Amino acid sequence: MPRESIDDLEVLLTVAQEGSFTRAAAKLGVSQSALSQTVRSLEEKIGLRLLDRTTRSVSPTQAGTRLLDGVAPRIAEIRDEIAAIGALRDKPSGTVRITADEHAAKSTLWPRLVDVLRANPDIGIEIVVDYGLTDIVAERYDAGVRLGEIIDKDMIAVPIGPDERMVVVGSPSYIAKHGAPRKPQQLVDHRCINLRLPTRGGLYVWEFEKGGRALNVRVEGQCVFNSTGLMIDAALAGFGLAFVPEAEIMPHVARGALRTVLEDWCPSYSGYHLFYPSRRQPSAAFSAVMEALRFRT
Repeated sequence: MPRESIDDLEVLLTVAQEGSFTRAAAKLGVSQSALSQTVRSLEEKIGLRLLDRTTRSVSPTQAGTRLLDGVAPRIAEIRDEIAAIGALRDKPSGTVRITADEHAAKSTLWPRLVDVLRANPDIGIEIVVDYGLTDIVAERYDAGVRLGEIIDKDMIAVPIGPDERMVVVGSPSYIAKHGAPRKPQQLVDHRCINLRLPTRGGLYVWEFEKGGRALNVRVEGQCVFNSTGLMIDAALAGFGLAFVPEAEIMPHVARGALRTVLEDWCPSYSGYHLFYPSRRQPSAAFSAVMEALRFRT
């Protein structure tokens, strides 16, 4: 039997259950003539009369009864399965893949997702630490995390953290020996710890601003890393000044292991954002993750 006859069988079942074309038409929200035409067409395809019609009632023939007894349970199973699949839209389940740098993963993503995972055992989380500007569509990530809200035009950015700023720090022993710079230009006379940019391979140029005046400085030193964690370790060991996110060094500053310099030249900038494709329909699992990560002042 052709696939399109499944709908015809549902019509036949409804008419037989209601015992009336009029009541079946009202239940299905279609015209009585349309139902009559559907049943006649089905009978022609099978080559048998399936319903006996009188002026007072409609009842299945022997052939109609046999057909309905066989297909009615299967139609019910199909309806239940479709309903169960539809429920997945509302039940958070499945794995959400996010790419982020290590600091974002540790300080923002994981602490907020712990409760989501405990409350939703059907949600899985995969966090991949990557310092590059990963193409989340090509790499099949659900979302990525980036500092700032400037993203590609086909992406949506959701703030997941407060504004941040980069600060220059050094160990007390280094500053005691070499002095503290009072202006960014004086950094060229200091040993500085450089950051290798993961996307372009070049060294990060230290960016400053004060009173609307922007100033970029290229620095030199013994150490180059592509991880801010290693830059902080080198600064703690006295190998020079480092330009790193303030949130990452505050515990070291609080206990006196590092000192900040040039603070008046270090402005705030937009913090971490979760970004994802605007054309992708978010799943219930992704929506739950996004709401847990969304930054609220």
